[in-house]
Amino acid sequence: MLDRVRIGYRGAEYEIGRGSNYYGLWKAGASRTQPLEWWPETSEGWSAAWTRFTGLEAPDTIAPVGRQAGRVSAGAGAGDGQVPGAVSGTGRAVSAGLLALGVIMGVVGLFPDYFGGSSLAQLPPNLIPHVLYLAGWTAGAVLILLGGTRLRIGALLATGMSVVTFGLFFADAGTVIAGTAGGAGLVLGLLGWLACAAGSVLALRLQPAATGGRWATLSRPRGPAFGPAVLLILAGLGAAVAFAPAWDSFTLRSAAGQTQSLTAGNAFSNPGVVIAGDVALMVALAAVVIAAALWRPVRHGAALLAGAIIPMAAQAISALVQVGEPASPAQFGISSSEVSQLGLTISSGLTPVFWIYCAFVVVLAVSCAWMLFTPHDAAASGLGGLAPDYPGAGASAHPGDGTSAAEWHVARADELDMAGVRPESDDGNPDDDDDDEFGTDDEFDSYEELDSDDRSESSLNRNG
Repeated sequence: MLDRVRIGYRGAEYEIGRGSNYYGLWKAGASRTQPLEWWPETSEGWSAAWTRFTGLEAPDTIAPVGRQAGRVSAGAGAGDGQVPGAVSGTGRAVSAGLLALGVIMGVVGLFPDYFGGSSLAQLPPNLIPHVLYLAGWTAGAVLILLGGTRLRIGALLATGMSVVTFGLFFADAGTVIAGTAGGAGLVLGLLGWLACAAGSVLALRLQPAATGGRWATLSRPRGPAFGPAVLLILAGLGAAVAFAPAWDSFTLRSAAGQTQSLTAGNAFSNPGVVIAGDVALMVALAAVVIAAALWRPVRHGAALLAGAIIPMAAQAISALVQVGEPASPAQFGISSSEVSQLGLTISSGLTPVFWIYCAFVVVLAVSCAWMLFTPHDAAASGLGGLAPDYPGAGASAHPGDGTSAAEWHVARADELDMAGVRPESDDGNPDDDDDDEFGTDDEFDSYEELDSDDRSESSLNRNG
């Protein structure tokens, strides 16, 4: 039985290609009788295989094989989103530079008047969230500069941050539009957000050379991944809804023992333009969480989700810090002298809705950790002993179909032994490459292998 292996892209040490109904990784120049790692011939399988390959090879060492090389070189820079090695380096530098510029403006903007005559640095409840935003964008810029799969993770992290914080900065600008005096700190903050957003979007469009235009995919989770994805989406929607009601609770006590409780912070009690910013935040959070739940590879979805979690967690931390701050009588239309005359005391607290919001954010954080680590562990459990000399073989990513790479391969091998013929692709045509990331069969460094009961003893014949 002939098993044709077609090599699509080659790096310094490894190469990626396609066999009969699978994508595989091989050692460059070694025998291709059996791949070191393999994945099903699906869009999820290709995404996992390419992620693994680019994680092992430096981007500037990856080159397409055969006619595909000429096609990619000719198409680069033609608006298809492909960025070859040298252009990729320039793109990374520009993206990271925009993020760095935005962070610098944000840091400078912490000290001038933001609005209401106070700077962010003077108000810890406002300072802490902005510092966390800047830290998230800084991390994204560093990852983008490192390149490879880290570029994608950094771009998604920074993009998630930019999308969600849009509503927050819009609400701040709306406060000034509604009549509160604004200062240079707000202007620098808005310009800093704009630079970070531009750098994030530019980085999101970058990709290693020869990815065939498949930078990322969105697909419905299946198998064991379905339940956690639904939980993640529900937690995102819950956090978005819980952001709107009042979080702050105040209790006024008079010297005679009388008490009165008040709440503050309801998003819909603000001026219209501020409400628009808060609504934009809630919609953006829900959209980013849903996209993260459907993103493939899953660990890239975790990076996008982390970008959304950071600003939302920062809002919770800000509320906790504010509880420790003394409440101002001016919040209730009372002067300090009247407070002294009446013997009033004001204590601060948080409403139950705030703790519900925190619970949803914790679920988002746990889901992010699950997306980042669990898929690798699941894949590793099915690879035991297949390629002990392969660096990091146990950490290969695998599509979320509930089947490990080794189990899938054994199932296909059994099918070959029983049928005695090459299994066809899902559409019934074994040579149909319409949806193949590699293109047509003659664009490859192709090999045909004579299969035997012991694949390690197979002979290798080169064709073309």
